[in-house]
Amino acid sequence: MSDLIRFKFYETALEANRDKQILAENGINSFIANEQLIQSDWLLSQAVGGIQLQVFEDDMEKARQILQDYKDNEQYSLEVEHTIEDPEFDFVCPKCGSNHIYRDDSATSFFGISFLTSHKFKCYYCGNEFTH
Repeated sequence: MSDLIRFKFYETALEANRDKQILAENGINSFIANEQLIQSDWLLSQAVGGIQLQVFEDDMEKARQILQDYKDNEQYSLEVEHTIEDPEFDFVCPKCGSNHIYRDDSATSFFGISFLTSHKFKCYYCGNEFTH
């Protein structure tokens, strides 16, 4: 059996668990390291190298391809539905004109709880970040 290796690093446990689930659905065993440690004291994140997704060395290339395919398919599905009929807001992405955007509260949140309202938005369609 091959050794476990550090495959990918994450800032949040949510992202790590999403990728772990994608790999599991495709038959790849993976493990998350440092999740509880960082959730209990996020200041340790830099010291321990963040939340790590680990895979067996023999599965590394297949895991990389599975996550890349997932990302490519996710972008394709967003391209198909990049405009929402009758949106609740009256502005669009200044780069591509799509109204398929979301508020980026990551800069004003602490452990997923937003304390301030952000004026930063991100377009699902083209990835453009802008303020409004």
